[in-house]
Amino acid sequence: TYEASMTRLYRLGRTETVRPATIELCAFVRAMDDASVAPEQRRAMLKQSATVHQDNYRGAMAGRGLDRHLFTMYVVAQYLKKKSPFLDAVFNEPWRLSTSQTPQVQTKFGIDTLKGAGADYLCSPGGGFGPVADDGYGVSYIISAENRIFFHVSSKFSASATSSKRFAASIEQAMSDIVKLFGLKEADMKS
Repeated sequence: TYEASMTRLYRLGRTETVRPATIELCAFVRAMDDASVAPEQRRAMLKQSATVHQDNYRGAMAGRGLDRHLFTMYVVAQYLKKKSPFLDAVFNEPWRLSTSQTPQVQTKFGIDTLKGAGADYLCSPGGGFGPVADDGYGVSYIISAENRIFFHVSSKFSASATSSKRFAASIEQAMSDIVKLFGLKEADMKS
């Protein structure tokens, strides 16, 4: 999956891609499934993976991303009718997980209305998109309040290996694991 990063620091800059599945994040995820890893170490690994992600995001904003460069090379190779096994492999990878944040404000009231006490009910959990690959998932999310995140998970019924219900349950379990990792109570996280 990827996260879009703005390159508006440059004239006519649009977006670059940030890849969140870093070595550090993968190590943290594996540690969460390893009972022998202490909670303090898991928290440190999460912090390290967040630091790497922020550095990568800032680098992409400053023009140090690589996806747009690779895509340009791919387009030029196609135009020149040059074969590149590397570029063909990179751009023919299936996108089994497509994720994105959905806009918070979907009402005519605007963001100022949402700042009032109790006004977060105006945030809609609606929206989302379908999977890009036949055997994949489309997952959108909205962080609508300090203690509220909505997820919209979709997959195709025709794909026997996918299940939106199972995927959503895995997200819920992962969120619960994070709450426990920081010694919080789930009841305090629900409104």
